Amino acid sequence: MKKLEEYVMSIPDFPEEGVIFRDVTSVLQNADGLQLAIDEIQKRLEGLEFDVIAGTESRGFIFGMPVAYNLHKPFVLVRKKGKLPRETVSMEYDLEYGSAVIEMHKDAVQPGQKVVLIDDLIATGGTIEAAAKMVEMLGGEVVKIVFLMELAGLKGREKLAKYDVDSVICYEGK
Repeated sequence: MKKLEEYVMSIPDFPEEGVIFRDVTSVLQNADGLQLAIDEIQKRLEGLEFDVIAGTESRGFIFGMPVAYNLHKPFVLVRKKGKLPRETVSMEYDLEYGSAVIEMHKDAVQPGQKVVLIDDLIATGGTIEAAAKMVEMLGGEVVKIVFLMELAGLKGREKLAKYDVDSVICYEGK
């Protein structure tokens, strides 16, 4: 059986020279790669007690939903501003060139619930840090954050130092 890294296509000099783009769509387009990705994320939750899985738009939905389904846990959407129909909490975070806002339904996490956050990639860590802060605003506890891929050169893990962070694949560069 192939290793998960073998399903990830690496595209040099995209979106700019010197960057190696790690393409998750190549994992999704292969049934074995997709199954391996979900299984590997789920393995990182073995023995962990938690109540809810939350995923960030949009690839956090892709990888978090099947894990929630397999483990019979509720799934919470963390979306871009203006996409959720009920009352929300929101958090602004910095991007490379500007800022963005994400939201969760105000009733998505109950006080005292233990929450796992799942996303496809950690780069600078801004999006998932904002998601974690929203969970905490609602009284939840982030007990683990799992990524399919980590770009260690961008030091996103440092921003998440107070959390239990795990990644399936870790690339040393950017």
